[in-house]
Amino acid sequence: MENQLPILIEKDEDGFYVIECPVFSGCYTQGETMDEALKNIREVIALCLEEKENQETLENFHPQELMFSMLSYA
Repeated sequence: MENQLPILIEKDEDGFYVIECPVFSGCYTQGETMDEALKNIREVIALCLEEKENQETLENFHPQELMFSMLSYA
């Protein structure tokens, strides 16, 4: 069975793609290209899933809806 996880992607001021998987603490990486960043986040997720705590988190992760939005603040 294939799992789907949310990721957040941001292009930083240096032109790197920074990707985070918010399901797991500290699960983030970057790459010079989108393809490189996606390859890297898959590797980081695999490393995170070596920990039993993260395996349990994945087993219990069943969101019904995910949203991403920008919030303005002063």
